[in-house]
Amino acid sequence: MMRPPSTRHVRLLAVAAALVAPLADTQAQAGAPVIGRWDLTVQTPERVVPSWVEVTQSGHRTLVGRFVGDNGSARPIAKVTVENNVMRFAIPPQWQLEPNDMQFEATFANDRLAGTITMPNGEKRQFTGVRAPLLRRTAPPVWEKEIVLFSGGDMNAWEALPGGENQWKVINGILTNTKSGANLATKQKFTDFTLHLEFRYPKGGNSGVYLRGRHEVQVEDNGNLEPTPVHLGGVYGFLVANENASKGPGVWQTYDITLIGRRVTVVLNGKTVIADQTIPGITGGALDANEGEPGPIYLQGDHTAVEYRNIRITPAKAP
Repeated sequence: MMRPPSTRHVRLLAVAAALVAPLADTQAQAGAPVIGRWDLTVQTPERVVPSWVEVTQSGHRTLVGRFVGDNGSARPIAKVTVENNVMRFAIPPQWQLEPNDMQFEATFANDRLAGTITMPNGEKRQFTGVRAPLLRRTAPPVWEKEIVLFSGGDMNAWEALPGGENQWKVINGILTNTKSGANLATKQKFTDFTLHLEFRYPKGGNSGVYLRGRHEVQVEDNGNLEPTPVHLGGVYGFLVANENASKGPGVWQTYDITLIGRRVTVVLNGKTVIADQTIPGITGGALDANEGEPGPIYLQGDHTAVEYRNIRITPAKAP
């Protein structure tokens, strides 16, 4: 006849179960298939917009990450949960008037994501996601002939993007955004390249240079502030310039930017402020999330007035 377990035995079993459960959870989170970077395509009530999410492992049990919406900067994710191939996380409000957290839920299947983003106002957006391409290059670039995108004449190489009234004009040989309006993009698309341009912003000015239409290098009047990922010289929300090399508002300044795969070098006013660093993903305001495809150079015009001149690009042969 089997004796009933003693009280001590029951307690030991309970302790053992409590120890095994976290271990199982640890193993599940550590091997979560959603770990990595994801390019998202999101359907809003008005249009399709790009987004991006990265999931990484912190310690043994916790998944954390970063999220980029269709605007704004990369935002930290404090905790990602994965259960039965369903990933969930929440992000507190980014903008002052947002009433609630943003809620993210995605099902992982066949190495893809599909799910719903519930916006702070309660709006639900359906999305799909694919793994972001590595964009590794196995050989040095072979440079082609330089292309002049703007030299003080016409704007034939450019087109205004939807979303605002076009305020771009050529004034005294300068490509000028007279006030907040449409963004401006090259008609031609590029993959790897080195880009030169000169820019001048007013006091409090704000613009940006988008590489392949997806990665913004900031143009902004930041005064004497220490660099951050959203200040002049930085790749918006991701990479920080190693010094404030700004000349200030009302003065012509230069960017020389090289993008090879995901690796970017930014030279601001002759100083290398970002040296061969990896851009993790798209930045807010990207045209799309198709990171493996060529894209235009686009100049942000939906913030303030800004001026550009001497815009030249040297593409590399297709990798």
